[in-house]
Amino acid sequence: MSPVYSAGDRLEVEVVKIIPNGLGLAFAEELTLFVPLSAPGDRLRVEIAELKGRTAFAGIVEILEPSPERIEPPCPYFGTCGGCDFQQMSYEAQIAAKIGIIRDCLKRIARLGDEIEIGIIPCPEPFQYRIRTQVHADPQSKRIGFFKRQSHDVIEAESCAVLVPGLDGTVRRIRSTFDWPEDAEGTLSIEAGFSGGTASIYSEDMFEPVDELVFEAAGRTFSFDARSFFQANRHMIGPLIDAAVGGSSGALAIDLYCGIGLFTIPLAERFEKVIGVESAFESFRFAEANAAANSVSNADFIHSRVRNFLEEQKAAVEAADLVVVDPPRSGVKGRALELITDAAPKRITYVSCNPSTLARDIRSLLDSGYEIENFTALDLFPQTHHVEAVVRLKRAA
Repeated sequence: MSPVYSAGDRLEVEVVKIIPNGLGLAFAEELTLFVPLSAPGDRLRVEIAELKGRTAFAGIVEILEPSPERIEPPCPYFGTCGGCDFQQMSYEAQIAAKIGIIRDCLKRIARLGDEIEIGIIPCPEPFQYRIRTQVHADPQSKRIGFFKRQSHDVIEAESCAVLVPGLDGTVRRIRSTFDWPEDAEGTLSIEAGFSGGTASIYSEDMFEPVDELVFEAAGRTFSFDARSFFQANRHMIGPLIDAAVGGSSGALAIDLYCGIGLFTIPLAERFEKVIGVESAFESFRFAEANAAANSVSNADFIHSRVRNFLEEQKAAVEAADLVVVDPPRSGVKGRALELITDAAPKRITYVSCNPSTLARDIRSLLDSGYEIENFTALDLFPQTHHVEAVVRLKRAA
């Protein structure tokens, strides 16, 4: 007779591996369990929190036998704060788990086997690396901090282990000086960045000047502020540029979702002409300023949605030696990806922070006549399950 499970049931299980979203995978009789904050090899007593057919989400009640990969999380807020979910594992285990997550997505979604070689570049300092963060202000509790795990309740952490000290201090300053709006409804979001001794703070609910930040990477200078997107890991921006741009050259490169010009500017050193396309005006404005600051004269920036640009500039995309795409976590929206593959540029470099949407779009590119030349992962987000990837593809002969 098959066992009948219910929420609240407690089971003893062993975690087999880490799967996408950073969950531990375990099995009981006729039941698959997903266990957050676990490590591969853990033997655990877990409690079922949610049941869906023959799958369940479960929380750790007791660690019966810790995995050799398990360590003591250095942050006192780990498990309560919703930011980090890998601090329970050694850094080597985190790296291995991230490669496993990518492979899982490639197999399930892109239908690719182990023939794809995945290299990964670790972060040299897996703590105190973030130069950008988002904090939340709750007018009801008057708390400013981070969301609790699986909640929109705000906790006030005295310090965050992954923020650079200057940004950690900026969060404390926001907390001590914040002027609470009288008519605020719901939780307020505040973007904060820190670089070169300067802090930049922005919220739609605050009407204050937003300071400009400057960051130097790979011999180039990039300006941005809290309103514009910029990579958060101070150690990995140079390696990311090298992975996406290094070794490429030609007459024309197009940088879609170009942001503040992080890839456009180094591409301009290798191509006769570069076109950067960005829909967010603040990022577009910084891209033009960054090109000028780095003495780049062969880059044109276009303030446009990517889909509109692709529809209006098909001839340019067809002529491109390289198209770089660095989309949001949702990936390249369907019609935009179709327009790229219809134009069939010689090479495409896809930069992604989401292995599942990356695998989905890679499958479409492979089906459209491209083949993978190189697959590089980069650990831009230590202590979390998130991972960046750069995939270089070429049009098959």
